[in-house]
Amino acid sequence: MIQRISAAISPTVVLGLTILWLLLQQTVALDQVLLGVMLAVLLAWASSKLRPLRAHVRRIDLAAGLVLVVFWEIVRSNLAVARIVLGLVRDREVRSGFVKIPLALRDPHGLAVLAAIITATPGTVWAGLSPDGQRLTLHILDIGEEQQWIRYVKERFEGPLMRIFE
Repeated sequence: MIQRISAAISPTVVLGLTILWLLLQQTVALDQVLLGVMLAVLLAWASSKLRPLRAHVRRIDLAAGLVLVVFWEIVRSNLAVARIVLGLVRDREVRSGFVKIPLALRDPHGLAVLAAIITATPGTVWAGLSPDGQRLTLHILDIGEEQQWIRYVKERFEGPLMRIFE
């Protein structure tokens, strides 16, 4: 029985919930750490019934690096969108549109993370995934060169996500 319960509990979820609890409590006092761990284990166990698929993070070091890349890309994209909104793009025409990007990533958790990254980055929106899961459609505020966008998404996000999840 205990082995079945422990198999259903994701250590990543427990760690994340414990950290969230400590951030909300704004303390790392021992009693709050213990309470946070107990609540995290209970919530992870209860929520495990709701998750039909479990994520398997293969490279946590790459995941940490990807977080930094995403943070940088969000800052950079915010500045680029601000330049467009403020009219600081000189006499260049801003052209928005859709780009279809071929995907090799198949893991549903990796695709979900890619969707979150794309949508969190200003100037880009995940517009759809083909029924066969092989093409991502992005809407881009300032499209420029389509091949650059394909290379950008595949190198900056899809490649690391494949190494993390597959």
